[in-house]
Amino acid sequence: MKCEIAHTATMIDTHAAAPTSNRRNWWLFGAICAVTLALAFWRVGQIARDHALLALADQTRIDASLDIALLRTVLDKQRALPLVLSKDRELGQALQTPRATAIDQLNRKLEVLAQGTQAAVIYLVNLDGTAIAASNWHEPDSFVGNDYNFRPYFNNAMKNGRAEYFALGNVSRRPGLYISHRVDGPDGPLGVVVVKLSFDQLEKDWNKTGRPTFVVDKQEVVLISTLETWRFMTLKTLTPQRIATIRDSLQFGDAPLQPLPLSISPAANEDTFLVDAVMPGARRQTKFLAVRSDVPTTPWDMYSLSPVKQPVKAAIREAQLMTFIVLALLATMAGILLRRRQRIAARIAEAQRRQVELEQRVAERTHDLSLARDNLEAEIHEHKKTETMLQGVQQDLVHANRLAIMGQVAAGVAHEINQPVATIRAYADNAKTFIDRQRFDSARENLSEISALTERIGTITSDLRALARKGHRPSEPVSLSQVISGALMLLRSRFAGRMDQLEISLPARDLRILGHRVRLEQVLINLFQNALEALSAQDRDGYIKVSTREHDRHVILTIADNGPGIPKQILDNLFKPFNTSKENGLGLGLVIAKEILADYGGQISVESSSQGTLFQVEFKKAE
Repeated sequence: MKCEIAHTATMIDTHAAAPTSNRRNWWLFGAICAVTLALAFWRVGQIARDHALLALADQTRIDASLDIALLRTVLDKQRALPLVLSKDRELGQALQTPRATAIDQLNRKLEVLAQGTQAAVIYLVNLDGTAIAASNWHEPDSFVGNDYNFRPYFNNAMKNGRAEYFALGNVSRRPGLYISHRVDGPDGPLGVVVVKLSFDQLEKDWNKTGRPTFVVDKQEVVLISTLETWRFMTLKTLTPQRIATIRDSLQFGDAPLQPLPLSISPAANEDTFLVDAVMPGARRQTKFLAVRSDVPTTPWDMYSLSPVKQPVKAAIREAQLMTFIVLALLATMAGILLRRRQRIAARIAEAQRRQVELEQRVAERTHDLSLARDNLEAEIHEHKKTETMLQGVQQDLVHANRLAIMGQVAAGVAHEINQPVATIRAYADNAKTFIDRQRFDSARENLSEISALTERIGTITSDLRALARKGHRPSEPVSLSQVISGALMLLRSRFAGRMDQLEISLPARDLRILGHRVRLEQVLINLFQNALEALSAQDRDGYIKVSTREHDRHVILTIADNGPGIPKQILDNLFKPFNTSKENGLGLGLVIAKEILADYGGQISVESSSQGTLFQVEFKKAE
């Protein structure tokens, strides 16, 4: 009895100590989770930051390439101008015999050229370095009469034939790139023609991106910048001697040549930097990722800055959120396992304390497991039944999709063979008339045309089947004029009396393109028919102009009409099936035309307004 009492007391003490032990375990579990989460957040934040910086660097490098391409376009456009002007006879005559009337005509000519080429100023300098003519001759800050003998772009052009020099204008006080070229005469140099290029519009275009961008020369002085206050500042502090040399050259006027308000530290690559900059009007520094890129054909470097804060914060936030979700799942699983272990321990303790109830609990548990097994078997049966139903629904959907494709093909056939069938009918009526008149040769020709048109219908139906199943006819050299003639022949029967609205201008040389004649005629029939139908309500002043132009590898056919244009809601989805503004139209003609052109390496585009519609069809030229 005493032993039983002592054993019972021990079991009670053990059962009473279990809640305290469980609470201690949960506190320890919570502390481990908190430390693990903090360490994971710190490490994941570092990794996410590095990945975000790499991705931002790649994007900034792409944006910088686009900015450089725009800068090169501006430079290349203006570099050819002084070279061409240096060969101009009027400039040479003005330098040799500077008569007042000739100078006045030259001033006006340079003014027109500057406006047409968007150059800031174009001016002509004689051997003494004095400007004798300029495009801004009538403005208060005209360059005419000014001495430019001290400018390197004048001296270098006289010495080497050409020169480029970025400087602040000593008259206009506006910065720009001076591109100069020597003007030579029969007996030697006569002077220099100079084109000043301003980058104001380029800076505005760059500024639309919202990213600070600037260009520095080999002295690391900022020449072009989206931030006007940064212009003529430097990437690093210049020595007093260097500043004195620059000031003596008057290249940047009295600019302070102070360092930019930023600090630079290297990043992952040698052309990538982390920059802390104080933006104009801001009190605190902003962190940027800067990418340095060489500007081809110049001694310049371009720096493109992208804000780091938002991309990095977003990447860290996303990575930490994913980490939190993963760790929360792991912690939940660990908590479930811990809780299960505590429950097992509690059940063991309860079993030791109540051994008499063990068999009953086992029986109850066995009963529960049996019910769970039965429920699981029922669920498995329901899942199999649902899977069978889904397979049936899937087969029904496949069948419905096939029927939809067959409907599209049937609609396309009805649309595309309309013109050939109308032409066949016209030829058949003519053949009967010829037979009645015993003109059998003419009737035989009409029957031959009817046979060719039936072959065309077969080709069209095979092309329409390609909408649902990709197909391709081998390409071959085809005469463009024959393709146009074949298309017009099929349209005459329906649009008799209105074909004079077509004004076709073809080059004297026959152009040959790649494709299949019947399929390409099908494209032009659709375009000509749409244009003629667009002019159906037009007065007699309606017209359709068809012209061609030839490129190295392509031939462009232009079809322009002065009809009412295509509604915007139709134009936005013009090349999608069943999109049409016609009451009896199917909306498949342009879809088929685009597919045919794509098969042979061509394409089609459209522009439309209330004044008319213009289609451009690009064919691949035969070698």
